[in-house]
Amino acid sequence: MIDTRTAPYAALILRVSLGILFLAHAGLKIIVFTPAGTAQFFGSLGLPGFMAYLVIAAEVAGGLALILGFHVRWAALALIPILIGAIVTVHGPAGFFFSNPNGGWEFLAFWILALVAQALLGEGAYALRPGSAKAAPALSLRRL
Repeated sequence: MIDTRTAPYAALILRVSLGILFLAHAGLKIIVFTPAGTAQFFGSLGLPGFMAYLVIAAEVAGGLALILGFHVRWAALALIPILIGAIVTVHGPAGFFFSNPNGGWEFLAFWILALVAQALLGEGAYALRPGSAKAAPALSLRRL
């Protein structure tokens, strides 16, 4: 059974944590590897270098959309191909476990499933909704 009193807050926690993960992932590409370095890495994988910039932009835009609660279902679904691409091009050959050399695809698979769950749940509490400024009522610990 779904607890309708707390479910919006669970969706909020999932939404914000997923958004932060995508911003961190983009930040790694921007600050540590640099966009040009990321483009060069994409090229080494046989991908066009310009795709690195598209991936960075998608991770930033998608991460912000998730955090703010803007078109959450679409943002979550739109980010899945990036993770599938990372599995296919980088992490898949390393095996399942992320602790394997070159990192396996275990974490990315879980991340995809979390995005699917978010898409099914919707935005949750305190989300920007197109055409609406509604927010969930304040959580009272007495009501739990």
